[in-house]
Amino acid sequence: MTTPDLPSLPSGSAVAPSARRSWQQSLTLALLAVSALLAGVLVYHRVTNPLSLFGTAYPAGTPAPPLAGTGEDGQPLALSDFRGKTVAVFFGFLNCPNICPTTLAALERARAELPARQRADFKTLLVSVDPKRDTTAKMKTYVTYFDPTGRGVVIPEPQLTKIAAAWGAGYTYSDVKGPADYQVNHTTGVYLVDAQGHLRLVWDYTQVTTDAARIAQDLRAVMK
Repeated sequence: MTTPDLPSLPSGSAVAPSARRSWQQSLTLALLAVSALLAGVLVYHRVTNPLSLFGTAYPAGTPAPPLAGTGEDGQPLALSDFRGKTVAVFFGFLNCPNICPTTLAALERARAELPARQRADFKTLLVSVDPKRDTTAKMKTYVTYFDPTGRGVVIPEPQLTKIAAAWGAGYTYSDVKGPADYQVNHTTGVYLVDAQGHLRLVWDYTQVTTDAARIAQDLRAVMK
């Protein structure tokens, strides 16, 4: 099968001025469209994340869901008790082999980078997703190992399931070998609540554990 010959311009012919203008106009319109798109993305970013936070920002004014149980000191403890402080909320458990200790250690590194006044106003709160095994006495030893001012809370079921769901946190029990012999799979994000009780951002596990300086930068921005 043969391919038909395509017509060609005569030797020495040039593109007509009108065609050249049309091509230039099309290019200009395309560049304007791209510029408008980029400007829109920038405006959207500034509106949704005006502080250029490292973590994923929540819409302004988002209230942190209620959270209450028994604190590591054996006394009732609620998130509202921290009003006036900035709180990093993390859902984990005391028998966690790696995620939980790594996260709490990383948060303490970020806290250490804050000025003294801001360090005093920043708290970490470990919410146990293993209330069957995590006693308040064990919780106190665990959280204060990483941060002398660290707090922990134990919430019984079924309240724990409802509270975790309200925060967007999940957990399941796996590899169950007995009543006290099992593992817990859980959400690894850290939620930051500001001094007014607003949910400001969530950091994923990789962000928290690999860049303490950026975490501290977010804390300073939120605590201004």
